[in-house]
Amino acid sequence: MHIPDDKYNFFITLIKSLNFVKFAEKKTKSDGVDTTIFIEDLKYSLHEVEQHEKGKVKLQSAKDFLNEL
Repeated sequence: MHIPDDKYNFFITLIKSLNFVKFAEKKTKSDGVDTTIFIEDLKYSLHEVEQHEKGKVKLQSAKDFLNEL
């Protein structure tokens, strides 16, 4: 996957806004985010979505999420 530089901040903001995404941010000296942790967290989140599609996990609806805000 490639995210254009000008869309990176939008992508991160979007991912962080999803309540089923468990995002652990680790600061590094070189680029600010440890990409290994990010990739592992993204894989876990996609696994959660797959589990939901199979009916094994119930995810919160967008309406419920927005009501929490």
